[in-house]
Amino acid sequence: MADSTIIYTHTDEAPALATYSLLPVITAYAAKAGVEMTTRDISLAGRIIASFPERLTAEQQIADDLAELGQAVQHPEANIIKLPNISASIPQLKAAIEELRSKGYDLPEYPDDPSTDDERDAQARYKRVLGSAVNPVLREGNSDRRAPTSVKHYAQTHPHRMGAWSAESKTNVMTMGADDFRSTEQSTIIAAPGSLSVELVAADGTITALRGPIPVLEGEVVDAAVLRAAALDRFLAAQIARAKDEGVLFSVHLKATMMKVSDPIIFGHVVRAFLPKTFAAYSDVLAAAGLSANNGLGAILDGLAALPEGEAIRSSIESEIAAGPALAMVDSDRGITNLHVPSDVIVDASMPAMIRTSGHMWGPDGLEADTLAVIPDSSYAGVYQTVIEDCRANGAFDPATMGSVPNVGLMAQAAEEYGSHDKTFEIPADGTVKVTADTGEVVFEIPVAGGDIFRMCQAKDIPIRDWVKLAVQRARATGDPAVFWLDAGRAHDANLIAKVESTLAQLDTDGLTIEILPPADATALSLERIRRGLNTISVTGNVLRDYLTDLFPIMELGTSAKMLSIVPLLNGGGLFETGAGGSAPKHVQQLLKEDYLRWDSLGEFLALAASFEHLATTTDNARAQVLADTLDRATGTLLNEDRSPSRKLGGIDNRGSHFYLALYWAQELAAQTDDAELAASFGALAARLEDEEATIVSELVAVQGAPVDIGGYYLPDPTLVVDVMRPSATFNAALASLN
Repeated sequence: MADSTIIYTHTDEAPALATYSLLPVITAYAAKAGVEMTTRDISLAGRIIASFPERLTAEQQIADDLAELGQAVQHPEANIIKLPNISASIPQLKAAIEELRSKGYDLPEYPDDPSTDDERDAQARYKRVLGSAVNPVLREGNSDRRAPTSVKHYAQTHPHRMGAWSAESKTNVMTMGADDFRSTEQSTIIAAPGSLSVELVAADGTITALRGPIPVLEGEVVDAAVLRAAALDRFLAAQIARAKDEGVLFSVHLKATMMKVSDPIIFGHVVRAFLPKTFAAYSDVLAAAGLSANNGLGAILDGLAALPEGEAIRSSIESEIAAGPALAMVDSDRGITNLHVPSDVIVDASMPAMIRTSGHMWGPDGLEADTLAVIPDSSYAGVYQTVIEDCRANGAFDPATMGSVPNVGLMAQAAEEYGSHDKTFEIPADGTVKVTADTGEVVFEIPVAGGDIFRMCQAKDIPIRDWVKLAVQRARATGDPAVFWLDAGRAHDANLIAKVESTLAQLDTDGLTIEILPPADATALSLERIRRGLNTISVTGNVLRDYLTDLFPIMELGTSAKMLSIVPLLNGGGLFETGAGGSAPKHVQQLLKEDYLRWDSLGEFLALAASFEHLATTTDNARAQVLADTLDRATGTLLNEDRSPSRKLGGIDNRGSHFYLALYWAQELAAQTDDAELAASFGALAARLEDEEATIVSELVAVQGAPVDIGGYYLPDPTLVVDVMRPSATFNAALASLN
């Protein structure tokens, strides 16, 4: 990888479509600074195809770009812009496989219950694609996420709408508080490098190896915990009854994409708890047909037509839904409930959206209503309840005056819960899970019952200490207080607190305000400060990093996609993530229906400026710094001139915002005085774009309103996508003239 190269990732859905329009602009401008833009495919389809090279033709085979990037992030010259990708649930994975097979790719179907070596091999390969397969590979550094000054200023001068809160709101969060991951957690700090093995010793003495050997390093924090299935079922039954009694919507909030083993299982428990009579009568029939509650109610309903008992099962489901509490809806018009698809309601996005909307979700009647939000594990549920109680007492937040809660997140080297996928298991039988060191020492010993969910997590010493240093750097750079969201009453956090305190003792913290508080208390402090317009740096572990960088930005900016997300890699490189806004499948649906893409590429603009700045610093490329500075100013102009995608047909969409970015960027480059040659090159382009603005906008708007064909959802046809995403011949010609 050359020093002057920036890797731009090809991902999925809306950001992938936007790339076809934006990347030609970036490539043309970057070339003038001697910077090469190159791409790597980390899309869901690309990852699937790369997993089965021996089954495909030479023309169909593609390189394993994710594995290559996993090596690249180890190098100091790494400079990668990472767009949001699909963190696939099993239903999404199956849909992608079906599409690829229809296009002639000889891929095996996903085997739910493999019975042969080939099926077990196929399932193992597919499981490496499921969930958060990308982020743990690329995040070889900790996270620095914050709202850029231009974005924050725009949000204050153009505040988004916040729903009013009532003191009588019945919205609440319910969580287990016992027999869950937080309450059963055990934790240790590894004294010497070696390995661990996980095994289940069943009640009859049978020993089943679950995982191992698992390499561990000196100083590493390792945890083990279990969520007890029987307690979960009792808890869920009680919450369904409570929602019915209180007359509020029932919803469950999980993260079945990132917690790709545990949370689909928990989701299945919720579906079964909501439909107890149906599963009591038909569980064997559904299981025999491969219809699992873990995949959601939608998959079950879709499969009923093929069953002789299908109509009876459908009638039973409809009867129980009618008798239960009203379900929160993903799409009331289409009848898509909170329980339809495990990846439809993701806690870090769904809870802030509910809080922003008066504590309401949408009901089956298409109206907003108070909601009982069920978050089974109690590790972080209290954060959301604290926000709800604050809003109930003090009303909605005011984006025009509220402060910020930037985040420094521990995530390097698959730290903490999001790194637990390969060490999470649904326990098949009663017994004891033992975690044993290669020395023979039993590190953890946890009694379990069949159906319980066991998980083990790791966080290495070097990432933890780097995380503390990054927090101190941000506090020093901003003057804002930094709060570590750690609970001494939780086993894992207690070990982290010891490391935080020992690392802080070695750093210069004079004049800085640094605190350690449990998450609920840290939430309350941050809320009190942001209501006074003050900023507070949240310093959190991996999962809270993800939750908070949606929660606070959605309240203050209206979206998390406008965050600047920088990952200083441990070996000196840079990973620049384009916000936390997901991959926006609904935006793709709108494009297909009416040739209008509402995706906002602001995150890409912000990440690109940071990427150019990093390149300038690490390679002494002065022109890259000019590109960074002028792009930052152009982005500010784009916001101030309201050139982001509008929400309605007839205005500019994603493609129009790219044109205006190109125009404002060219104008800034033409006006800058640091590089006369660059100024001259872009002066001509700026003049041409100014002269042809009306024609270009007319060409971009003229295509709106009619359906388009892009040749596929997970693997669209590049030629068709280019035609759709670059419809202005005038703009394309002007851009080509630059080089």
